[in-house]
Amino acid sequence: MLEPGAEEKAYAGTVGKPWITGTFGCVRTEGWQMHEGLDIKCLQRDKRGEPLDPVLATADGDVAYINPRAGYSNYGIYIILRHHVEGIDVFSIYAHLREVSLGLKPGAAVKAGEQIAIMGHTTNTREGISKDRAHVHFELSVLLNDHFADWFRKNRPGERNDHGDWNGQNLLAMDPREILLAQKEQGARFSILNYIRQQRELFRVLVRGTQFPWLQRYAPLVLPNPRLGTNAIAGYEIACNFNGIPIALTPRSAAEFPTKTFPTKTRIKLFSVNDAEYQRDHCRKLVTRRTGHWELSQTGTHLIDLLIFNP
Repeated sequence: MLEPGAEEKAYAGTVGKPWITGTFGCVRTEGWQMHEGLDIKCLQRDKRGEPLDPVLATADGDVAYINPRAGYSNYGIYIILRHHVEGIDVFSIYAHLREVSLGLKPGAAVKAGEQIAIMGHTTNTREGISKDRAHVHFELSVLLNDHFADWFRKNRPGERNDHGDWNGQNLLAMDPREILLAQKEQGARFSILNYIRQQRELFRVLVRGTQFPWLQRYAPLVLPNPRLGTNAIAGYEIACNFNGIPIALTPRSAAEFPTKTFPTKTRIKLFSVNDAEYQRDHCRKLVTRRTGHWELSQTGTHLIDLLIFNP
């Protein structure tokens, strides 16, 4: 899967498209549609052509969530594992499963390489996934907010949320292939924290908010601010990558918020945009240019609002 030239045998592209559409990033709909994981091909089948490949845990961890009903998600039957690494939580997701291993339940500990499921092609999408394209969708993600279900009820009244805090909108993915290649190259020197810190910045925002779950769950990504001194924290300057992952957060005092351009009642303000990064990866549509200036899109505003939400 990681060997150059073996990609076509490893990744299941979308129907009629090359293998690259089965990888991570802005790889679909001419670069305008995000794919948040790797679609890894089936290699073993039974007499009916149904997949038999075992799905294995990528690292030690515990089961965070299992969706046992294919009809509840376009990911079909899927599992989310939690891995505590270098002081932060990273979540691995295994989707379109045929079945989950017997006895596997939320809270159960798992070991790296332990079988947790069998590959499949389950989904609730209208077009479905043919058994010829059976694959496991594999993601590595971070969790935006521990109070997603509360945020969803407030911001999406009347809409269904079948997965509580484990709704896909609450998980932001990183490139698994890039991470696996870096691990292979660097060995024990590889650091997931450094990987996140070194992501290219797409945009930066100022927010008025001092108590939100990300600050605890991903505390190592909070940077020191020597200018803060003994002043109280009034908010944060947050840098995000193209998929919206907060890669650096810097505390700011009230004196560091420009009141003329950032009125007291304003909670979120776009500070800067990396135009070159937007040209490279724009499929998440988190920022938009209007009448000569950059703005957070509705998607981007919702993302930051969710990040700093505290009920």
